[in-house]
Parts: sequence; C-alpha cells; structure tokens
Amino acid sequence: MASLAPPAADTARRNLRTGAFAFAGALAMLGLGYASVPLYRLFCQVTGFGGTTMNATESDAARAAAAATGQTISIRFDATTAMGMPWSFHPSQVTDTVTIGQRDIATYVARNNSDKPITGTATFNVEPEQAGKYFNKIQCFCFTEQTLAPGQEVTMPVLYFVDPAMLEDPNMKGVEQITLSYTFHRSQEPLAAASKSTD
Repeated sequence: MASLAPPAADTARRNLRTGAFAFAGALAMLGLGYASVPLYRLFCQVTGFGGTTMNATESDAARAAAAATGQTISIRFDATTAMGMPWSFHPSQVTDTVTIGQRDIATYVARNNSDKPITGTATFNVEPEQAGKYFNKIQCFCFTEQTLAPGQEVTMPVLYFVDPAMLEDPNMKGVEQITLSYTFHRSQEPLAAASKSTD
C-alpha cells in the first residue's frame, strides 16, 4: 500500500508553489508598471490619442500637400513652463491661419533667466483631442533636450502640417481652430556643468 504524504508536507509544498506564483506575478506587474509609460507614449504617438501629435516624414508632407484642397484652419500656439523651471517661454506668434495639407513653420522663444546652464524637455499636446492624429510634426525642438546657458535666448522652430484627412472625419466637423501647447520641464543638469561644479 502506497504511503500518503503527511498533510503538513503537502500544505508546505502548496504554499511554496502559491508563493512562487505570487512572486512571479508581482515581478510581472512591476515590469508592466515600468513599461506602461513608454508603451502608452508609443500608443499615443501612433494613434494621436489624448491630443498627442503625430511624427511625420518629408514623404508624408508631400502626400498631404498633394491632397490639399486650399481650405484653411486657424492654429493657436501656447507655451508654459513647469514649476521650478527658470525660463521664459512663449510663441513668436499666438495664432496663424494655415492651408490644410501645406507644411508651415511656427517658432517659440525660450530664455534662461537663471545664472547657470539649465536643460529642459518639452512636453506637448493638441486640443481638441481628436485633432491630435491630424497634426503632424516634421521637425520639433520637443524631440531632444534643450540646454541654455545663463541668459541665453533661442528661437526654436516647429515644422508641421495638418493632414487633409481631417476634412473627412465627422469628429472634426465644426473644428475651426487647433491649439498646439508646449510645456518646458526642467531635466537633469548638463554633464559639463555638473563636472565643473565638482572641480
């Protein structure tokens, strides 16, 4: 007659297996937590969800220009700085009327008002949200960090176009103005400045 495992040993084995599954689940949740931000950002950039603009190439711009019908739309430019960011930041022009499908350029001006180099990163969005997938940026200062020396002022361009496909979207009916907003956040100090401060 086969001997049965003592109940205590069987319970311990089950507890160990349950603990291993729980630990693996916790690791998976931690991994998903770290991955969720870049995955969400990628999702927004691909779909234009949440007012995220689309990144475009020159060939995309050429395709849009070929589909242009001559209709126009107003673009409003907005600029803010996050708390603790010692920069002045504003658009060169608050509004512009552009031809849908034709590429256009907007410029923003940033000035470092502090007495040390400051590195900033710009976040952006478009209102109304449904316009995000039709607002395409070919070139933008938001793609890289910007480092300004004390007192330095720079003019930063944004090359963009509005996709004519918006004219066929019922959700865009009645939209007469698109707002492009940027917020500059302070990021880590430049390495050169950090090394100087330790000399």
